[in-house]
Amino acid sequence: MVNGLSGCENHVFVVGGGPGGLAAALALRRRGFEVTIADSCTPPIDKPCGEGLMPDGIDALAQLGISIPELAAHRFCGIRFVSGEISAEAVFPRGFALGVRRTNLHRVMVEQAERAGVRLCWGTVVTGLHAEGVLVRGELVRAHWIVGADGSSSRVRRWAGLDSHLHKKERFAFRRHYRVAPWSEFMELHWGTRCQVYVTPVDRSQICVALISRDPALRLDEALQQFPHLSERLRGAEHGSIERGAMTVTRKLERVCSRRVALLGDASGGVDAITGEGLCLAFRQAKLLADCLSDGDLWRYQAEHRALSRHPAMMAELMLLLERHDGLRQRAMRAFRNRPSLFARMLAMHVGAASPLDVAGNGLALGWSLLTA
Repeated sequence: MVNGLSGCENHVFVVGGGPGGLAAALALRRRGFEVTIADSCTPPIDKPCGEGLMPDGIDALAQLGISIPELAAHRFCGIRFVSGEISAEAVFPRGFALGVRRTNLHRVMVEQAERAGVRLCWGTVVTGLHAEGVLVRGELVRAHWIVGADGSSSRVRRWAGLDSHLHKKERFAFRRHYRVAPWSEFMELHWGTRCQVYVTPVDRSQICVALISRDPALRLDEALQQFPHLSERLRGAEHGSIERGAMTVTRKLERVCSRRVALLGDASGGVDAITGEGLCLAFRQAKLLADCLSDGDLWRYQAEHRALSRHPAMMAELMLLLERHDGLRQRAMRAFRNRPSLFARMLAMHVGAASPLDVAGNGLALGWSLLTA
């Protein structure tokens, strides 16, 4: 089955069958390419994450022909920040977000890929690159283009000589589900002294609780002691899943493509999980890559990939600044609480619903509010 398209001039081989790889395959099929995906795992593939899909991420999926069934997800209308006794919330300027379990998202995308005619090779290990394609269990499979969508520890990136990076940041994420009904219409981000905890409603009777920190030894039960109000809500709740962890790595790579190889998603650098924008960024990269390969211009992907990543990276830096400085964060939280319109404007900027002029104005407004908070 893997060799079925070997030698086809418009054959693209995607290494990695997570959401990013599946998005790339779907975008490429819409451009007329023959596509094979190989992944060593079998679906549904799970991964610790906050499980929130922002409005811009839903839009990016829709451009690939994917909609999440209502029964597979849970809507929420905005974001709430909580830091100590201070909280601030805002609704999205347009649309809604979805809390969707990673396994549900993967099932939906796999089914769409099957309908689109993508060749899916699960439990299949790619062992290397070749001048004419890839090696699967040591056997050559010819492909005109190769996409590395195999995560932050990408072997494709290493094989293609694309591992050189300008900077690298590591944090650690742990996730568990609780069988408790959502208590609000918001995704909540709880700020602690060493960590952040996300609470995302994923269905009418279950929430996802995700921890992100710089401490590899910090786990959910210990972290939740910093958040007494949240701990009280979770007291006695049945666990809907075991605690799962992963390292979240953000890199700024010098290059994301080389000859016939292109990187996508976390393999191409990614964005800190604090933004909740990793999936949306991968979906946008998938469409961009398909457009560039259709034009035979892989180097345009390099330039526009950097442009796509700029805004999420800026938001990540802003939020990580608040993470590192407790005093600054508390001033920002007071400003958001005292000026709800400011937080609403910042949320609009976060989900890409603000113009460059709005972004500049928001920055000035936030700076003034921090001085006067």
